[in-house]
Amino acid sequence: MACPYFMPVSKLENGNWLHPARLPLGGGWNGHCTAPGHEQAVPSQDVQEACCNLGYAGNCSWAPVERRSAAVRFAVSSPIRNGRKSSVGSSDNEPARLIHLTYVYEQANRPAGHGELQFDPTTGTWPRRHEDARIQKMAECFLESYLRKRS
Repeated sequence: MACPYFMPVSKLENGNWLHPARLPLGGGWNGHCTAPGHEQAVPSQDVQEACCNLGYAGNCSWAPVERRSAAVRFAVSSPIRNGRKSSVGSSDNEPARLIHLTYVYEQANRPAGHGELQFDPTTGTWPRRHEDARIQKMAECFLESYLRKRS
């Protein structure tokens, strides 16, 4: 559940997490803030580790009090092939054509909205993108980590 105002830019290889692979974006990321009044500001690594990468940053003074969500979560959902669900890259005669990513906004530990994005691994394009560049970039980071783990 990354902070919805976090714009990840590059992998954070030296983060201070016990299990970095369990992080919301599949690993730690460096980036900048996009919260109103703090656009392009780069938080300290401590803040990025405790707030930006994890969401629910109640102690982050940069996060607006009134906001749509406190965190966003991603998951790869199984594409439908031959009328039934199958896993990404399974051997049902051909690899999955599209990878479906579900995203869920959370507010007060409850769902506050959701949607689905699609990535075509054969062309490297996103047939269904998110309209918010921050959420789209987080989805790209999550998918990069997911695919690296699967290979």
